[in-house]
Amino acid sequence: MASSAALRDLQRELENKVNDLSKHQKDIAKNHQVRKKYTIQLGENELVLKELGFLNEGANVYKLIGPVLVKQDLAEANANVRKRIEYISAELKRLDATLQDLEEKQNSQKEAIFKVQQRIQSLQAGKAKT
Repeated sequence: MASSAALRDLQRELENKVNDLSKHQKDIAKNHQVRKKYTIQLGENELVLKELGFLNEGANVYKLIGPVLVKQDLAEANANVRKRIEYISAELKRLDATLQDLEEKQNSQKEAIFKVQQRIQSLQAGKAKT
């Protein structure tokens, strides 16, 4: 009887750990999705910066604000794009750190699941012998 209750407890623990692992995997997938979005934005902004580099000092630059194109100083446009690139790069670094942490949690969760499965198997093997 005691081993039956222990087996039930281990199965409940296993179920909880599997749910936690699933949550970590969803968080990792979400992180990848956000990272992909930022990577695309970074590429676009680097391209804009490159294009701005081709312009002459007196060239007209316009910024889209809502439905309106507003004239903007070339130096200001350059500064804005550089700031955006800086921000996006910082976010990517933060996302990388978060991803690494999530992957470590996922790996430790997998190890914990494996240990619980081993305990269940040893309990079941002990039961089969009796």
